[in-house]
Amino acid sequence: MSAEDKIRNMGEKVSGEAKKVAGKATDDERLEAEGERESAMSDLKQSGEKLKDAVTE
Repeated sequence: MSAEDKIRNMGEKVSGEAKKVAGKATDDERLEAEGERESAMSDLKQSGEKLKDAVTE
């Protein structure tokens, strides 16, 4: 996994978590769900990158 991909995925994860917390704080279910989705997508991308690294090693 390249450092650039790690940074991008971490940024997406942080953004998703922030949206999730903001959604809970403001009782905005749409924003909370969007944050959960972004966070999950970041985790999925990160897992894919780790798998790709494991295969190439």
